[in-house]
Amino acid sequence: MRYQLRNRAKCKICKDIIESLQKNDHVSCKCDQISVFGGESLCCQAKDWGNFIRIDDNGNEVLPTIVDPEPKRKPTRIELIAMLDEMIKSIEALPDQAMIVSINQYDFYSLLVLLSSLFKSEELDKDSV
Repeated sequence: MRYQLRNRAKCKICKDIIESLQKNDHVSCKCDQISVFGGESLCCQAKDWGNFIRIDDNGNEVLPTIVDPEPKRKPTRIELIAMLDEMIKSIEALPDQAMIVSINQYDFYSLLVLLSSLFKSEELDKDSV
């Protein structure tokens, strides 16, 4: 028998216990402070993590440890150019038949975002290429 942790949580504010059973389930508490989604993948969200309590398979309340990700910083102009160079190398390494396949809109969008970031870079005048 395979043991699986259920994706359940309790809201400290409204005391609602919610559970996501399926991959596409997105369940929120009554006061909309917390939500769980993704079924077995145990994904969750909270407006304030202090109101979020994980509920284990035995019904025990488990206070999660919340770790803030590193603060996001904008890449430098040199880093952005290096990203473009990596993209170019990846495309050059494709087989000949792949070079004639059209790109999708996501690929094109990614390229435009990268180029836009490059041109907007604060270090545009500071760095030399």
